[in-house]
Amino acid sequence: MNEPVRPGSWPTPQADDLPEPHPSRLAPTHPHRVEILARHAAAVRAGTPCYPDPVTGFAVFTARFLADRAYCCESGCRHCPYLP
Repeated sequence: MNEPVRPGSWPTPQADDLPEPHPSRLAPTHPHRVEILARHAAAVRAGTPCYPDPVTGFAVFTARFLADRAYCCESGCRHCPYLP
């Protein structure tokens, strides 16, 4: 397993510049994309760290939570704000 990128290696994104998920993490043609982005936005507004995926029910971290963590763990998070 790869070592996580350590804090300080990436600039922390600001609230207003959190990106949409990278297409490799959430395809523009994903059949649940609109619902996923709505759930993500609601979780960010509420200040919760995650939301339930509408298909699997698994917890998905928000971009805000991941940005506040201040490093990429290289686990393939859907909303990772540190992807190039």
